[in-house]
Amino acid sequence: MRLITCCTRLHAPTVRLSLFRHKLTRSSSCCFSRGNCSLSRHPMEQFDLSANTVIDHPRALTDKITLIRDAGPSKFQVIADFDGTLTRYRVNGIRGQSSHGILQQGNADFDAKREALYEHYHPLEFSPVIPLEEKTKLMEEWWSKTHDLLIEGGLTYDAIKQSVASSSLAFRDGVVELFEFLEEKEIPVLIFSAGLADVIEEVLRQKLHRTFKNVKIVSNRMVFDDDGRLVSFKGKLIHVLNKNEHALDMAAPLHDNLGVDNGEEDEENAYVKQRRNVLLLGDHLGDLRMSDGLNYESRISIGFLNDNIEKSLESYREAFDIVYLNDAPMWGALELVSQLFPTEDNCNA
Repeated sequence: MRLITCCTRLHAPTVRLSLFRHKLTRSSSCCFSRGNCSLSRHPMEQFDLSANTVIDHPRALTDKITLIRDAGPSKFQVIADFDGTLTRYRVNGIRGQSSHGILQQGNADFDAKREALYEHYHPLEFSPVIPLEEKTKLMEEWWSKTHDLLIEGGLTYDAIKQSVASSSLAFRDGVVELFEFLEEKEIPVLIFSAGLADVIEEVLRQKLHRTFKNVKIVSNRMVFDDDGRLVSFKGKLIHVLNKNEHALDMAAPLHDNLGVDNGEEDEENAYVKQRRNVLLLGDHLGDLRMSDGLNYESRISIGFLNDNIEKSLESYREAFDIVYLNDAPMWGALELVSQLFPTEDNCNA
């Protein structure tokens, strides 16, 4: 096992990895062999991930970086989990909320019923003795019952807005900068979640205060009536065991009810599927399945190991190319994509 820091330097022409051996500051953020200074535009405080980064196979990672960079940004996409990956696991030292957990219907009885379902099914989700087929049926049962309660309890879109506004959910430092860089490079970002697309979109609007034209949400989509009351769910049920590229047809750009011209969805989704090089971001081993259904050529996986590190590190470092420990920020992922597709103009200015 190798513990390394947050900045990988690529030294042309040999493309060697001097893996994360220094603290990244605003002055050192322009550290790439092809002259990329794009990160220096952002007010980044000095940080050091040397004690919180694990790369078990640096040579294999180097090979993947070379292949993806040579193929170019037009063949690349980012697939990201939402809760605990894009968002922080802890906020002010306390376990952060999830996009599903923040939702309050404005009806205490139905909120309690959903909490009771969580208490029953959540342990089953992580049970090591339940076969996958049986567990899949249990997850479908849990999600279906929860959705039925949301409809029966009269959830409104105003309640979603209020739930997000009063939540403690927060994004990792560096997420906005990562999205901005990928938007500039016209690289699609697919956010896969077993939660609720409408809640995630509201979180993005309220917490990031902007939208991104390259971001698509692959999650459960709500249908509201003219009074803003939930009446149904659209399309296939997405739960923790089936959130993958097979569900891409559920995706919608962020956000179609803001008046954005989405174009032809089927054509756009087909185009995304042709992007065979992937950066996958997740916080559970199961998140590695998010790229199932995509016949990818090269995939770099980043795992955020937020808790139970001693028990889980062995499996995480074997499964992910890069592992960040202890609720680390997103700067390492930003650094990686900036190396893959450097912006020379920023250094020449």
